[in-house]
Amino acid sequence: MTFEVAMKRLEEVVKALENGETPLDQSLQLFEEGTTLVRTCTDLLNNAEQTVLKLIQTKDGDAEIVPFTAEEA
Repeated sequence: MTFEVAMKRLEEVVKALENGETPLDQSLQLFEEGTTLVRTCTDLLNNAEQTVLKLIQTKDGDAEIVPFTAEEA
């Protein structure tokens, strides 16, 4: 599952839970699915961060691990 697909489904789950019209048993299933999707998204983001850290190089061509910050995006 891609990050985008997981986030889209998570948004759908949240909307279904927020509308207040979902029966309790279905709400519990959606909540479980949502927590799984959050873990999936977190894992995908952590893997992406590790990839970014591995790809950064210094100006002289040496590899250097530097944390990626939102300001650099």
